Amino acid sequence: MSSLSSSKRMVWLPILALAIQLLSIQNVLCQSQSNAFLYHKCSDIEGSFTSKSTYESNLNNLFSQLSYKVPSTGFATSSTGNTPDNVNGLALCRGDASSSDCSSCLATAIPEISKRCPNNKAGIIWYDNCLVKYSSTNFFGRIDYENRFALYNVNNVSDPTSFNTQTRDLLTELTKTATTGGNQKLFATGEKNIGKKLYGLVQCTRDLRSGSCKACLDGIIGELPNCCDGKEGGRVVGGSCNFRYEIYPFVKTA
Repeated sequence: MSSLSSSKRMVWLPILALAIQLLSIQNVLCQSQSNAFLYHKCSDIEGSFTSKSTYESNLNNLFSQLSYKVPSTGFATSSTGNTPDNVNGLALCRGDASSSDCSSCLATAIPEISKRCPNNKAGIIWYDNCLVKYSSTNFFGRIDYENRFALYNVNNVSDPTSFNTQTRDLLTELTKTATTGGNQKLFATGEKNIGKKLYGLVQCTRDLRSGSCKACLDGIIGELPNCCDGKEGGRVVGGSCNFRYEIYPFVKTA
């Protein structure tokens, strides 16, 4: 990955409950770096499995199913095996990603989560174009409050109070678009003229109902004062939903 100027840098913040801690500083993901790694988390709560075990075999089958199912629609859930070795998983590609970009992202993410969480019964990994999540428990349809992190641009805007309000208004309007009118993708993008253009994106995993998607997005948009106060760009990314805003266009167009 090439080095970018300091005006393009982002700070990474993992959010655990209400606490936000500084983790590290990374380069902002420009449009050409759409398959860039963002973050991962391995869960120790559900325990571990051993090499060549039934759980490992079921997990590999799950990953194969997701790799096959997801690119055509951008999302899928799957479950493999029987108790106590059953595995549940989902994969989501960004709503503006092509099927080939989606497939490419999964082809990178799945081997990487296997490498980073080699024996964990639960894990999640995010790239700019996709997320992959698996667990020994059935988490489908429930908002993931545990797995969440944030990114923000280190540059400040000149009028943070107004900018924060405009950003919240845009993301709230996009949430409405994503969760009403039969929007099956639970995804919306848009822009707002605030003297300059402000661009936004919201998305939920499609195992959620629209009401749960709205609750999830409302919750992370509420993190704006903590994660991104007066910042030129930012995002909060979770296991069930995410938002992003920038002062430059970042959404792919056909």
